Amino acid sequence: MCGIFFSCSIDKPIFPSEFLLDNLKRRGPDSVKVVQRTYQSINTTELVAENSPAQTFHLVFVSTVLSLRGNAIVEQPLVDKDSGSLLCWNGEAWSLDEEPITGNDAQAVFNALLNSTAAFSPGREMQPSERELRVQAALRIIGGLAGPFSFVFYDAPSQQVFYGRDVIGRRSLLHSRSSPYDFVVSSISEWSASENWTEVEAYGIQIIHLPAAFPSTEHSRCKTAAAIEGFLFIDTILWSVIKHNRSEISPPASIKVPPSNQDTLDVAARTQISTINREMPPPSFRGLSLHSEPVNSLYEQLRASLTLRMQNIALSSKSTPRNHLAILFSGGLDCTLVARLVHDILPPDISIDLLNVAFENPRVVAAANTVATQNKQNPNSITSPYDKCPDRLTGCSSCAELLKICPGRIWRFVSVDVPYFETLTHRSQIVSLIHPHDTEMDLSIACALYFAARGIGHVYDPVRKCPTAYTTPARILLSGLGADELFGGYSRHAKAFARAGHGGILDELELDFQRLGKRNLGRDDRVISHWGKEARYPYLDENLVNWALERPLHEKCNFAGKSSIKGVLIGDDPMLEPDKHILRLLAWKLGMPGVAREKKRAIQFGSRTAKMIAGRNSGTQTLETITS
Repeated sequence: MCGIFFSCSIDKPIFPSEFLLDNLKRRGPDSVKVVQRTYQSINTTELVAENSPAQTFHLVFVSTVLSLRGNAIVEQPLVDKDSGSLLCWNGEAWSLDEEPITGNDAQAVFNALLNSTAAFSPGREMQPSERELRVQAALRIIGGLAGPFSFVFYDAPSQQVFYGRDVIGRRSLLHSRSSPYDFVVSSISEWSASENWTEVEAYGIQIIHLPAAFPSTEHSRCKTAAAIEGFLFIDTILWSVIKHNRSEISPPASIKVPPSNQDTLDVAARTQISTINREMPPPSFRGLSLHSEPVNSLYEQLRASLTLRMQNIALSSKSTPRNHLAILFSGGLDCTLVARLVHDILPPDISIDLLNVAFENPRVVAAANTVATQNKQNPNSITSPYDKCPDRLTGCSSCAELLKICPGRIWRFVSVDVPYFETLTHRSQIVSLIHPHDTEMDLSIACALYFAARGIGHVYDPVRKCPTAYTTPARILLSGLGADELFGGYSRHAKAFARAGHGGILDELELDFQRLGKRNLGRDDRVISHWGKEARYPYLDENLVNWALERPLHEKCNFAGKSSIKGVLIGDDPMLEPDKHILRLLAWKLGMPGVAREKKRAIQFGSRTAKMIAGRNSGTQTLETITS
């Protein structure tokens, strides 16, 4: 995981504040580097007032690096001495044009961008058509990347800056302006009321045409919607346009980009990801079974995704801290399936940390004390506020099931206990990290991820027969995020089916996936990465996502109530829960019947970060409203 900061301003450079730079360094603790560019604008276009004086433009690029790939730390921004171009990169590029990338992926991406644009360097003043060729060359490279990423690429010869996120939005990137004459892009925000920070939308790539490189208005309108942002001209190139151009098919004559406050675009228009399958179940369909083709295919898809995301894990018990592995582990269906498949992939002598977080919730503690008083119990007999936490109970149960079916491996169950005073101590830091998100629900979810990713807790010492302090050395954290959106895991999916049937749940699933990058992934990335950790999401692998979206609904969840497993394997238990039915069948098939029966529980309720203070606050209330 890395931190990115870029600013473009007039008259004086804008550098990250001490607060922002410190947070960027926390994301990338291995190196930090600042590169500055200054140039005079050339008034050659209709967009600059005639005879207006040339202005000094300042570009500042800052990168911090968390090194996880390659044999050495590669400092960023990466700079090409010949052209002056540079790259700030955050994330993982697993492949380019379906060819695996080995070694340092940032360097591989930068080399590909330089090579692709080198053919369009005329050695004289660049013409608009030549700039367009460089744009298309760069976009062909970016469009061929697979993996979670965000980036800023400065193409110095054409004086254009590209920035954006991958098609799903798995890495954070924000942009802001505090005056008409500055523009900032950053992995995290300054958390200043004077600055309008927003998530960079994941439906395309942004291109800043610096004043000397303004394209003609007519040219810009042919493929994108463009906007004058103060002193800058910014194009948004939709992923669908990039996909068309890579296929050498003429793009649509005009594609309108919605306002920045609109949550979603039609998934087919904005990404290279498949559209959701709306096929109705055939009359002959009697439900999935343990040996149905979709269940077997899901296993192969998930295993391939995990294999890719663990390719940097050292294959020996002497793994270095930077290559150690941990799983964000509530004990629920999604993360336990991940853990079970990790066992199939890694050699048995590699230990795996299971990070399970539980909070002291004063509202719950007060209620327990009231009950104890009414029952005339000794207050000292009241159990720990952490032991009865729903996710702690589920985590222990699922870990026991893993120990039973996966013998010979060390599963290190890390109990991350967070007292209330510590939640209050870190609250302002968490609020700043989730910005521009600002609701009670955002904070509740972020608190759980923040402390789980920190990984400070205790493990049970079998020799001393007592807990012992432990901090995970893992920098790579696996997460089950994305399974609910793909396979129908939320209660609102069941409600949508009850209300509007097959079409209702499909609409809800489509909406959930479309807004995943803006609503969840950027926020979660900022919180988890604060500890110098990288979250990897096996359910959000592009191939697995496409596979899941292309599958009909009846092969993923079972709200219609059909099940071939009824009365055969579960005995008196009528059937598995209908949500994420295919995942439940896979868990059962892999020897985890307890996990297969687990009901969905939101992280904020399972870890008890929700409603820490008695009252009627709702999750959608803003933090400012609650504290005022």
